[in-house]
This record gives sequence, C-alpha cells and structure tokens, in this order.
Amino acid sequence: MLTADIVRFSRISSVVLTIASLTSAVGFLWPFFYSGKSLPHTQVFFWIAVTISFVLVIVQVSNARLDAKSVALLGVLSALIAAMRPLGAGAVGIEPMWFILILSARVFGPSFGFLLGLTSMFVSALLTGGLGPWLGYQIFAAAWIGLAAGFIPLKKLRGKGEIALLIIFGIIASEVFGILMDLQFWPWALGSDTQLSYLVNGPISENIHRFIIFHFATSMAWDIPRAIFTAALLALSGNAVLSALRRTHTRAAFLQPIEFIERAKA
Repeated sequence: MLTADIVRFSRISSVVLTIASLTSAVGFLWPFFYSGKSLPHTQVFFWIAVTISFVLVIVQVSNARLDAKSVALLGVLSALIAAMRPLGAGAVGIEPMWFILILSARVFGPSFGFLLGLTSMFVSALLTGGLGPWLGYQIFAAAWIGLAAGFIPLKKLRGKGEIALLIIFGIIASEVFGILMDLQFWPWALGSDTQLSYLVNGPISENIHRFIIFHFATSMAWDIPRAIFTAALLALSGNAVLSALRRTHTRAAFLQPIEFIERAKA
C-alpha cells in the first residue's frame, strides 16, 4: 500500500512555500555570489521565510487542509523530537532527533515532513532557550531534510532494503545539515586574516575552496558522529518505528472526513 501525503497544499500554498524556501536558500548561499564591500545582515532572509512558513501553516489549518488528526499528530511528533534533541546536548554530534524526523516523513509524506522539521526545531529552541540568529538556519535545514525524506523513492520497498535506503539517506542528511550550519557560521568565524577566511567580494571558486577546507577541518568531528548515531538508530529501531507509524496512519484514516451517524429513535 502506498502511503499518501497526509498534508495537501493548494497550488497557491505550494508556490508560497517554494518562495519561502528560495528566500531561505539565498540566506545560505549568499557568500558565493555577494558583491558588497562588507558583510550583510543575512538573518532577515530567514525570518521573512520563517514568518511566511508559519503563516502558511495557520492558513492550511484554517482552510481545513490539515484536519484535526493531522494537526494532533504533527503536535505530538514535534514535541517528541523537541524533547529528544536536548538528550545529546554536550555530546559531539549525538542528536537522536533525526531518525524520528526521517521515519515520520517516510510514512506521512514530504509536506508533513517539511512541517514537522519546521515546527519541531522551533519548539526545541523554545524549550532549550536556543533562540538566536542561527535558529532560522536550523529551522529550514530540518524542514528541507524532512521534505527530502518524504520524497525518498520506492514507497513499496519494505524490510532490510528500505532500512538500508533510509540509513544511506540519514548519513547524507547528517552531512548536509553540518554543511548548512557551517554556511551560516563561516563568514564570521575566522575574521579576515586567515587562509580559510571568507573573502568579501572574492572569487566564487576561491570562497568555495576555502569553505570546503574550513568545513572538513572543523566540522567532521560533529558530522561523522551524527551520521553514525543516526544510522545506528535507524538500523536498530527503524522497522519497529515504521510499523508503529504505519499503523497510526492506517487506523487514524487521515484525510477521511469524520461523520456522525444519528441513531434512529426506537
């Protein structure tokens, strides 16, 4: 049985969501095409995109495109992920949240995965006091990983093959998250006097070269443990969690209207 996306965006909402994602992508990639003379305030891109995305969620709920069961499930899984994220605080790359996000998006679809990444990262920041200029980057990095997990092909694939596919995705997603987080940190990290510093208005090829070296020199101690830990959780508990989520999807009958049948009077 193919698992349908339990969140259905209208065409207009999909266009708005795409614009928000492209806006946030500019916030990640600006170092490679920026031609100004000083470092810009890039956080504005993310807070515009985050605001648009949360307004979109509210509109989806008010238009009944997210039914009550979908909203409840989104809230429960967001709270679970937010509660799991601090468990790895202080440990290099030990972040147990990612396997839940990946498995949930696999079962409930890409749109749900996007919303789950968005809301869970925001709730986590509220719980841990992690509010800051980095939050917009984290929110969209998690949202894109959820979106991509929902688009993993071979929906009919089950068993060891499916888990192997999800493990590969988890490893790639762990590295992508590290790269995205470095993009928001690198331009300000080293000043302007080192061989790895960001060159304002410098050649694209030179800045890409410097960023790659910076990332592998400073972040692999986080990315590799994150990838290993996520892969281990997927291998050990992936089948059980997928089965539970699929039972939830079947029994809840998402997107089916709730009907009240009046009993005939005797």
